Amino acid sequence: MHARAYRNIGFEIVACTDISEKYGQAFAEKHGGVFVPTYEELCRLHNVDYVDVCTFPDFRLQPLKICAETGKAIQVQKPISTNLATAREMVETARAAGITLGVVSQHRFDDSTLFMKRAIEAGRLGKLIQCDAYVKWFRSAEYYSRPIKGSWAVEGGGALINQAIHQIDVLRWLAGPVENLYAMWQLGALHKIESEDVVNALLRFRNGATGIIQASTAMWPGYSERVEIHGAKGTAILTGDKLTHWDVKDDEEANAADPAPVASSVASGASDPMAISLEPFERQFLDFADAIKNKRKPLVAGEEGCDALEIVERIYNACRQA
Repeated sequence: MHARAYRNIGFEIVACTDISEKYGQAFAEKHGGVFVPTYEELCRLHNVDYVDVCTFPDFRLQPLKICAETGKAIQVQKPISTNLATAREMVETARAAGITLGVVSQHRFDDSTLFMKRAIEAGRLGKLIQCDAYVKWFRSAEYYSRPIKGSWAVEGGGALINQAIHQIDVLRWLAGPVENLYAMWQLGALHKIESEDVVNALLRFRNGATGIIQASTAMWPGYSERVEIHGAKGTAILTGDKLTHWDVKDDEEANAADPAPVASSVASGASDPMAISLEPFERQFLDFADAIKNKRKPLVAGEEGCDALEIVERIYNACRQA
């Protein structure tokens, strides 16, 4: 999907690598560029502007260290890492080297999310009272057939860190930091995995609002993810990549210049990880390139990746103590 997005915005893939030469060569033939045998070689190529890391989350710091040596920008897939300590080391390494570090969180670039950010900052919802994220998805036994899927060492956990991380990032961006939380999980409730496929957390945000995070890959057949923001003036609900509800008192006339983009047709990875839109990826990649050129932070920098992962890690720790 990243390769398709790059093609659409006119970025050139100049090289790729993979632990499987067969798959790496096939990727190069389909999407362009040359296959190189190691990530070290890839990160040292003179004609590479930035490296896009689309691996399991236990492999982030390794290429970043090479990019720090060579002065190349680097963008990593979500989550930023399997644990917060490594994530913070990544941020510090990038900062010390003066390279741009970004984390893919494409739902920040949905029209609906961008509208919500503007609306909340403008006070259109009033004081925030309740802010929730629900990710009740389904993944098949085949999805988890490889032992590394849902493992603590390679993926850092299950439904929360891998599936719900997007909604956690959006919720954190819209509602702000979490002051305290309580949580409980079910490990391998439906799937043969060592981590959680059901987890629930109760939150209090720094602004005083309360909230809920529910994440699962065991809810057949899978339902579109939602972020719900309830304020003193009304309610807004993001479903998938769209704003599906905007029920706010006396809002339409007062804010005619920026109407709520309410829609009903949504794209969601509820049961198919690939059933999502390319446009938000394209917008994020353009933002990242502009950040490199203009020596600024991208909208989703390493620090923002740490913010989302911090909530995940705190929920996991709360579950272990419950």
